[in-house]
Amino acid sequence: MFDFLSREPLHDPLASPTQTAECEVKTTTCYMCACRCGIRVHLREGEQGPEVRYIDGNPAHPLNKGVICAKGSSGIMKQVSPARLTRPLLRKAGSERGAGEFEPISWERAYDILTERLGKIRATDPKKFALFTGRDQMQALTGLFARQFGTPNYAAHGGFCSVNMAAGMIYTVGGSFWEFGGPDLDRAKLFVMIGTAEDHHSNPMKIALSKFKREGGRFVSINPVRTGYSAIADEWIPIKPGTDGALFMALLHELLANDLVDHACLQRFTNAPQLVVLDEGEREGLFAFDPQRGPPGDGRNPHNKLIWDRADNTVKPAYPEGIGEGCDPALEGRYTLADGTHVAPSFQLLRDRVANCTPEWASLITGIDADRIRKLAREMGETALQQAFELPIPWTDAWGKVHPTTQARPVAFHAMRGLAAHSNGFQTVRALAVLMSVLGTIDAPGGFRHKAPYPRHIVPNYRAFNSPEMIQPNTPLNAAPLGFPASPDELAINADGSPIRIDHAFSWEHPLSAHGLMHNVITNAVRGDPYRIDTLMIFMANMAWNSSMNTMGVREMLNRKDEKGEHMIPFLVVCDAFQSETVAFADLVLPDTTYLERHDVMGMLDRPISEFDGPVDSVRVPVVPPTGECRPFQEVLIELASRLKFPAFTTPEGGRKFTGYPDFVVNFQPQPGIGFLMGWRGKDGTEHLKGEPNPKQWEAYAQNNCVFQYHMPASMHYMRNWNREYLDFAKDKGWRQRNDPVQLALYSDTLQSFRLAAQGKTQGRQPPDELRERIARYFDPLPFWYPPLEDAVTDREAFPLNAITQRPMAMYHSWDSQNAWLRQIHSHNYLNVNPVTAKAAGIEDGGWCWVESQWGKVRCMLRYSETVEPGTVWTWNAIGKADGAWQLAPGADEARKGFLLNHLITEELPFANAHGGKTISNSDPVTGQAGWYDVRVRIRPAHPEEPKESFPQMRTMPTTPGVIGKAASVLTYFAGRRK
Repeated sequence: MFDFLSREPLHDPLASPTQTAECEVKTTTCYMCACRCGIRVHLREGEQGPEVRYIDGNPAHPLNKGVICAKGSSGIMKQVSPARLTRPLLRKAGSERGAGEFEPISWERAYDILTERLGKIRATDPKKFALFTGRDQMQALTGLFARQFGTPNYAAHGGFCSVNMAAGMIYTVGGSFWEFGGPDLDRAKLFVMIGTAEDHHSNPMKIALSKFKREGGRFVSINPVRTGYSAIADEWIPIKPGTDGALFMALLHELLANDLVDHACLQRFTNAPQLVVLDEGEREGLFAFDPQRGPPGDGRNPHNKLIWDRADNTVKPAYPEGIGEGCDPALEGRYTLADGTHVAPSFQLLRDRVANCTPEWASLITGIDADRIRKLAREMGETALQQAFELPIPWTDAWGKVHPTTQARPVAFHAMRGLAAHSNGFQTVRALAVLMSVLGTIDAPGGFRHKAPYPRHIVPNYRAFNSPEMIQPNTPLNAAPLGFPASPDELAINADGSPIRIDHAFSWEHPLSAHGLMHNVITNAVRGDPYRIDTLMIFMANMAWNSSMNTMGVREMLNRKDEKGEHMIPFLVVCDAFQSETVAFADLVLPDTTYLERHDVMGMLDRPISEFDGPVDSVRVPVVPPTGECRPFQEVLIELASRLKFPAFTTPEGGRKFTGYPDFVVNFQPQPGIGFLMGWRGKDGTEHLKGEPNPKQWEAYAQNNCVFQYHMPASMHYMRNWNREYLDFAKDKGWRQRNDPVQLALYSDTLQSFRLAAQGKTQGRQPPDELRERIARYFDPLPFWYPPLEDAVTDREAFPLNAITQRPMAMYHSWDSQNAWLRQIHSHNYLNVNPVTAKAAGIEDGGWCWVESQWGKVRCMLRYSETVEPGTVWTWNAIGKADGAWQLAPGADEARKGFLLNHLITEELPFANAHGGKTISNSDPVTGQAGWYDVRVRIRPAHPEEPKESFPQMRTMPTTPGVIGKAASVLTYFAGRRK
């Protein structure tokens, strides 16, 4: 009998799961969010094969150690979702897009349609095919497919998610938060989290935070909203959205003014002492160099730079003399070179930049009291420097100096979309990265730590495709569609300066758009800017609903026709597992599998799950057979690539090189010995990290909890930007192309090279005249704060409130609103408003209200919340649905009470400098990151006579042929009342 007073657990979570004749347990990797935890799937034989009975966390998995969240355990309901698509579908002839009228077809016919259509495009003008993928984790494959096809029009979801975070940090410290790095809470004493919702790295973050707080760590949350992680913070500092950069600049001001900086780190491991040319001309703002030692340093070859040695008052090369014994590189001052050139260390220019960024200045912008900013800066600096300690781990730096211990700097930061999803996000993230750098926290114990394959070179040696003459029929591109430009010469533009790509990525409009601009493709394609396309293939992105800014406008554009009566986007292919709102607009629907039905790879060529002490990759393996006629999108791409005779997928004789996706993963090698997976390589499976293909590699992963983990020696755990042993190791294993050190870029000569072009001071590529001022302003080599671009075209008095969204712990994107279990937690959303703000507007708690921006309006229900700063309103994202979508019953709460803030957001802004008053993307001018969180709104009560339902409402989406349906029987089965 259960004893409710007993301290004994009901079961041992670490014990091996019980295998019985009735129950089988298989391990795989979760995909209910992007955290990628290890799970155990418990199966029972049913009438039509194995059926999932329940899912729990895998205690043997290094990432989540058995912890599982509500989403993960609810994967069972995703598997049997009534919204599951099960057959390929073709839009009925004569029916309108959006009507959802389809006829089921065979896979063979679907392949024939695509092979014929894509074959003609590839043989004539490959750029007229665009492949844009949403929240997938196989960009190494999808990017390869686009490159082999020969189209530059490929993008991943990061452009509308967090490319500012990735690019801002990678261009500054060589790595970024989340998959590529994170806070070392095991050794930190102070943890500062900024702009992070609870869905990012959820279970590992919960585990780490719990341990951190139990051991006495202090947790400070800076966020407009106090939810999720912030609810357990020791202190919540509310901040106005889009102003974090001003806070970081003020913190830098205080740290530098009070000399709370790591001088030794700045001198040896950053470009702080490197001399910047002050004189006007084509070298203005670039680093000085020694012509006797070769060409000037730049983003691709950074090391021919100079420092001023205070020990003997002479100029010296930064490499290697500038970090030699006895040298004392100057961080401040102004100097004159032998040829008369005036220079200053870049740190001096940073000091000049933040001189006027006082706490009082930042307080007016952020809403944070000036004294609180001073206190926070002092706490950061004193913790990093005065509570520092050393670990007994010797290591050797890139210049041969042996460090007998490893210096800890126990201040850790974490940030995500709250910083990234603004049109000022790149420079805001740069400011945070510089802040972490001056404290010496980069890859130091207790600070920010890299995860393999990072750190990358600054700028990473991955050039995006930028050669328009290489777009040729039946010819792969000579470079990947995505990458990291290091100068204007690497932009994807035509000879006249116009964009090569349909989304204008890597053009003068958004030069460093490392992930592309998925939110721009439909608008630009319909406008024919810069050209018309023929076929758009969308995978795992709900572009007709929550994945688009200007949702109603995008829905209209998907159905818009030209003067000949042809759709502006002639052919739309949607690949998804569920009946999303976008499915109704498709010409061809390809039913994808769930994560429990397919093979997947989270590997080093893409987005691994590495830990701080070494590389980790993982896989998914099918634990149940595919539902209906579903096929994994990976298999679809392999099949199409084989039929279209892509060189990488066919033999010299024209035959198939791979039998399918699992075979491709095992045998494809971008370089000898390097493949999609690190573990169990070699013909006999005894080699790791590097080795020949192993035909039984998938079996090895399946037998080892679907994960491979490699523990590096302690001497390679830290300081990896400059750690000689690690740099050599990473190059040998194919993670880096070079083994030179990665100096932190407090000052970015890469950005300055774009600014000089805009100012007309260089002879190379020049931006269009209307973009010169834009480039010159935003491509500042030092971080700075500016208001979000939308502010300039908004009457802030008429629209006084910031409006933002978050994703809840229990849901991820729009995937989970059809989940029968998770719907019981959130069936609809409210607008959360501070009571002071709501009462001033005359709106009651629980009352209906109107939320209006200059771009649109929604009607919704409002809830009072004191955990939001008074100038901000917010809601959960993607819970609101179009009626009938996702196989929700007509009139479901998600459609009648739920709402989307997307209706208030525009994907384009007026651009005053453009010819003819054109518009420009509502995105960061550096990276193209969508400005989701920049919109400003006002609120007012709804009239009592108005309908008690959200606005706008869609006409009910009809049932798509082949969906599972039968929600009631699903619920009764899992309630134990199977009939």
